[in-house]
Amino acid sequence: MLLKLPKDSERISWTKHSKAKMKQYQFSEKRVLRILRHPDRTEEGIAPGTTASMEITGTKKHPTEAWVMYLLLKKPKGIKIISAWRYPGRTPAGERPIIPEDTLEELEKLIENSLKLDII
Repeated sequence: MLLKLPKDSERISWTKHSKAKMKQYQFSEKRVLRILRHPDRTEEGIAPGTTASMEITGTKKHPTEAWVMYLLLKKPKGIKIISAWRYPGRTPAGERPIIPEDTLEELEKLIENSLKLDII
């Protein structure tokens, strides 16, 4: 099944990284927006100035969490979706979400490039 990749709107913009991760973890645009609107938990994101929201998914036997990291924009009021990922298991409340190493490296490059281009 092919997933339709999201397009930027007035209020929500998507990074290439977030689109790639949505494809990797088979998250639809509606799923990511649902996590934003009705999270089970919200934490401070890994990247500076970001927020991460989580929705509990999976089963009792194989619990997982679906995470979305985003940035609230001030100037063109809205939200920039930075990343989305699935975490196997449950993370402790109040602690930063654990992000896989490959995703962390991509995020650091993405944020570095965004700051150079003054996008964020």
